[in-house]
Formats: sequence, C-alpha cells, structure tokens
Amino acid sequence: MILTISKEDYVKAIAEAEAEEGAVIAATIARWLQVSPPAVTLALRRLRRDKLVTVDRKGLIALTTEGRGVADKLRLRHHLVERMLHELLGIEWYKVHDEAERLEHAISADVEQRLLSMLGPTSRCPHGNEINKSASALRKQGLQLLWEVPAGTPVKIDCMYERDRKLLEYFDALGILPGVRATVLEQNYDGTLNLRLGEKGIVLGESAARKIWVSLEK
Repeated sequence: MILTISKEDYVKAIAEAEAEEGAVIAATIARWLQVSPPAVTLALRRLRRDKLVTVDRKGLIALTTEGRGVADKLRLRHHLVERMLHELLGIEWYKVHDEAERLEHAISADVEQRLLSMLGPTSRCPHGNEINKSASALRKQGLQLLWEVPAGTPVKIDCMYERDRKLLEYFDALGILPGVRATVLEQNYDGTLNLRLGEKGIVLGESAARKIWVSLEK
C-alpha cells in the first residue's frame, strides 16, 4: 500500500470528525475537507481497498485498526508541529494550524522523536487542545461550550476549534485565548452572548460561542 498525502488527509479528517461530531458519513467528510461528494466517493473506495476504513450499509464510516494508527500518527505530528512553530519559532497561535497541516506530512520518525523529547507528549497545543481529545471526553472533564453557560457565570477558556483561521484571528483580536478568564453576562434574543473580559465588554455570536470550550470558575 502506498500511503499518499491525500489518503493521510482523509483518515485524519475521519478521526477528527468522529471525535468532534460522532457518526461520520461521506457528507461529513466532504464538508470537513471542503471537497466534492464524488471526490469523497473515490477516496473512500481507495481507503477501503487499502483496508484503512470500513463503510457499513447505512453509510457510516469507521477507521480500521490500521487506519486509526495512521490517523493517530498524523494527529500527534500535527500537534508537535503546532507547538514547535509557536513555542520555538514564535509564530502567532492563530497561524500555526494551517502551517502544521502542510508540514505534518514531511515529519520523519526521527524528527518526531526529537520533538517529543524536547516538547513532551502531554502538553496542549496553542489552541488549548490535547492530542486526540474528543468532545465527549471534554464533557466528562466537566467542560462546556461557552454558549451553554448560564448568565452570571465566571469561566476560564480552556480550548477551541482550530480549523478556521479567520475565526481564530477574530478571537485573538477580541482577546479570547486559552487560559483567559471571562464572565458570561447574558444570552440575547438575537443569538448573541454578552461577555466581560477584564474591564472590556464584548458581544459574541452563537456560532462562535459554540467553538469555545470553557471550565466553570469556582
């Protein structure tokens, strides 16, 4: 089996979509990778041939053991590259995801081990995310989406969706970063959320507030 960059992208996307959304079908992958349905159909045919995925009668896609191994390796390398770019090279946190998407395929096993030795395997990426952490696992840790937090509740921003560069730049401009403390003031009828960050009041739309995981402050 020849493991191309395209195949790696697909198996990683399946693993990430599964962690965030649960059940994965072809339409999920088309949306996740922003490709056409026919392209997904062709890719799934190749992935099934290579025994990297299975597709059941209902169209549900699952990674095989081999496919999961490929995805886990890529997600680890992506995580390490993001940390390298931010912690060692000083690249802004909202830029590193896109850079890591390109560089993760070029990381050798030797470089991976050196980065692991230097950075450690357990720390979070610049967006606050741990390796391979699912939405259900975050909830088990007691985290909530910012949109779900009741008015009057102080929170600490824990981690956030990292695949949208423009959204991350928007968060950065507002001062919404992992580790920042805020207070939810009010959910508004128009689908916005009033927050207080320090002395500053901001308004955040529901779609953005659903991309941020927070822990409740005691």
